[in-house]
Amino acid sequence: MLDNVQSTNVAEGVKPKQFILQFIRVLYSPYKVFREVAIEPRYISIVFVLLLFILSNTFFGYMVLSKSYVEETFPKVDFLAGQFDVWTDNSTFWYSTPNVNITLDYSDYVNGSYYGDRSIEFSARDSSNIFVRLLDVGPVNCSGNLGFKALSFRIKFVNPQALPSKASLLLYSGDTSRYFLYNLTESILASKVGVWNNFTISLADSSWEDHGGDWSKISGLALNFVWPKNFDIRILLDGLYFRGLYENQISKDPSGYASIISIFGIFQFLIQLFIISGIIFIFLNAFGGRITWKPLLICVGLALITLFIQNIVNSIILSQTLDKLYYSLEYLGGSATEKAVATAKLNEQASLFSMIANYVQMLIFAWLTLLCTMANRVLSGLSWAKSAFPSVIALLIAYMIRLFIGL
Repeated sequence: MLDNVQSTNVAEGVKPKQFILQFIRVLYSPYKVFREVAIEPRYISIVFVLLLFILSNTFFGYMVLSKSYVEETFPKVDFLAGQFDVWTDNSTFWYSTPNVNITLDYSDYVNGSYYGDRSIEFSARDSSNIFVRLLDVGPVNCSGNLGFKALSFRIKFVNPQALPSKASLLLYSGDTSRYFLYNLTESILASKVGVWNNFTISLADSSWEDHGGDWSKISGLALNFVWPKNFDIRILLDGLYFRGLYENQISKDPSGYASIISIFGIFQFLIQLFIISGIIFIFLNAFGGRITWKPLLICVGLALITLFIQNIVNSIILSQTLDKLYYSLEYLGGSATEKAVATAKLNEQASLFSMIANYVQMLIFAWLTLLCTMANRVLSGLSWAKSAFPSVIALLIAYMIRLFIGL
């Protein structure tokens, strides 16, 4: 078939301007464009499609990230440096009354990437009180729009089997004479012995007693637990963070994120181009099509203009259906249960966009399959069935590989 196309059209050739417009004309006159490629294939056609895909993919990725807000914490988690829940991973940060021993427990801790591989233990023998302090930790800003909005921690009461009758939380400003006081008693009495209890306390509101503190300069904290009589006491603490401040990451380095998205776009396009072309090439030759590599690669590259259309359509849908997405500490590094709940909430927020985008994906898949099938028939002269089968297989494999490698 390729020989017939070349013999009947070689005299007229392909005008230079047509090469520039092939990536547009393939949308409404694909059969004619593929015949032109069969006569005179030029790689410049793929370059135009690649550039359009990179621009549209970068724009779509930028829009997604512009709606994504990540919860910041103090202390900050740094996975590369192996820095997780610093304050409950190191006992030297803490001070206590003489009756309290402070150690680390490597066998009982909250199982989540933000919580590290240990908890901190406060214990006392024949005592009715646990009082511990964490000083020189800031200053931490907990006021205004740029301040942290909450303090979060997990507590496990191991011994005794009775809960404290009184509990309080103090936040210091500068020195221990200036502080805010929060009555934890009600929350503690609602907790359970022998399990990890989650406490998230709102900051800078009327529930705190002000004793000369400054919310913009929090420099330490203290926990105080009181029992009605003496016991052998053992308490575990984990996941201590200032939190509630969400920041849009792309605003910090827009050019950097755009570059990363663009690089991923290049890999995404090229991987699909060569996987689809390679699989189709193998099948068509196995079916006796006797095609060559260059025209097939260019035809598949032109067919991938549909991915540019998909990015544009998805960008429009996203702008109309998706609100801001807030990625909480629980989603980023919480326990399995916390992460599942946070993930379900995010999925619910994005459900409308995801549903419409899935329909768009199916339409683009069908369109791309049709274009590849037409190209196969033009280049190989095989039947429609033998031209369609390699297209479907190639696109399915390319899609699964993209999912596997995360592109």
